Amino acid sequence: MRHLVLLLALLCLPSCSLFHSAPPPKATHVMYEWDDDKGPGEISVEIDLSSQIATYQRGSRTIGWSFVSTGKEGHSTSPGNYKVSEMMEVKLSNLYGWITDPAGNVSNGDAQPTTPIPEGHTYHPAPMHHWMRLTWSGVGMHAGEIPRPGDAASHGCIRLPRDFVPKLYEVAKVGTPVKILKTGAPKAKLPKAPDADPDTISVPGSPAIGIGRD
Repeated sequence: MRHLVLLLALLCLPSCSLFHSAPPPKATHVMYEWDDDKGPGEISVEIDLSSQIATYQRGSRTIGWSFVSTGKEGHSTSPGNYKVSEMMEVKLSNLYGWITDPAGNVSNGDAQPTTPIPEGHTYHPAPMHHWMRLTWSGVGMHAGEIPRPGDAASHGCIRLPRDFVPKLYEVAKVGTPVKILKTGAPKAKLPKAPDADPDTISVPGSPAIGIGRD
């Protein structure tokens, strides 16, 4: 027993950090910029499907931009002029979700309510945080993963960077205009962020599971 205690002590001396949680991954790209002066004028949003970038204005002043992720092939987001018609801190999707096994592990990350559920497994509807509805068929803006900035990846909704969307949600309201267009602009280059403010960059995380239309 004494030898075991000594061995553990020796192991800890040079490398105690091995027993600590790993540092968070370094942010690699700027995902948004936001500088709302809270001055006169209402908020409006313009989303370019070609570049997968949204531009935000207050009155006639541009106050920010962000990457978005709109509908992928087969679930495309339709261009048009919309208005926010509903806002909810958290909305559960009634179209998409995931299935977990009895141990809580994800067994199907892209499931629907009609997907057969194995015995003992559980279906979970996808939560959509800071939900801002655009159509009553289930398209809206909400927080979500953007696995490849510049590429469409959702089931039709507009995913916004998770650390950015609360800023927009705070100043948006029912009636906020949202214009979705396809300009044909080339895919935007990812701006590097080696020393950027952590509040304005996206930290790569796990792949999205079941985030999509309601």
